[in-house]
Amino acid sequence: MVTLLFRIIKYGFQSFVRNGWLSTATIAIMVLTLFVVHSLVLFSVITQTALATLQDKIDVSVYFNVTAPEDEVLGIKTSLERLSEVKSVEYISREEALDSFKARHTGEETISRALEELDENPLGASINIKANDPREYAAIAAYLGNETLSRFVEKVNYTQNQFIIDRLIRVTDAVESGGAVLAGALVAIALLVSFNTVRLAIYSNREEIGIMRLVGASNGFIRGPYIVEGILYGFVSAIISLGIAAPLVNLSSPYVAVFMPEINLSNYFVGNLSRLLGIQLLIGVGLGMISSAFAVRKYLRK
Repeated sequence: MVTLLFRIIKYGFQSFVRNGWLSTATIAIMVLTLFVVHSLVLFSVITQTALATLQDKIDVSVYFNVTAPEDEVLGIKTSLERLSEVKSVEYISREEALDSFKARHTGEETISRALEELDENPLGASINIKANDPREYAAIAAYLGNETLSRFVEKVNYTQNQFIIDRLIRVTDAVESGGAVLAGALVAIALLVSFNTVRLAIYSNREEIGIMRLVGASNGFIRGPYIVEGILYGFVSAIISLGIAAPLVNLSSPYVAVFMPEINLSNYFVGNLSRLLGIQLLIGVGLGMISSAFAVRKYLRK
């Protein structure tokens, strides 16, 4: 069994080296295929980061009555933090609200004089709420509208932000569905091209396959070297694809950072190098093995 396996691997390597031009052409097509997959992974990272950044800029603010006791407001804050829809809650006290208001209107004498004439702080406490998903803001607003809490609440700005939130939801859905369709179409095309290229490489050896069958070689022995060859195609293609992607990512990273400072493509690439290499090897080797197995099956049936 060990001897048979050794021969299969040996013949696979020999065929890979002997068919130099066909191997080069097949690897070139598979490199393009894997590069498309790699580009789709990075595109997905960029779009998800962009959407997450947009989502992080949207929140719902709850403004409380001036007479609302602080312990009641803090209790509402605690209850909001327990909701599964809520990502984060920021409490702004009356004093902090007043300091922020003064800072925004520094140099405006009319406002400064009006505040000085007031005997007390005219601003109430507030809470800024960020949801895990934009679709969940409606549920959070409904929770704040119940009778137990509404007596302390002066205003919830969900209605004012609803248009922006709905627009963000539509954009998110469009990007996710459009990206999935585009990725599926590109991957399908790339896989079909790679599969047909491997079939062409095996077609050139159809006479050799026929001779092996005539001398009594088993189907497993005939198929084995081509599967090994397919593994080599995938392995070499994955390494080359990653080697091409690395300098391109470094070149494009500063330009991406101009539009989206939240993401550094170079750091992401280096930090996830092992995962990206694993994806490339898995797809490349898997594609080579499956393509070779299906392509040689045609000649084993004759």
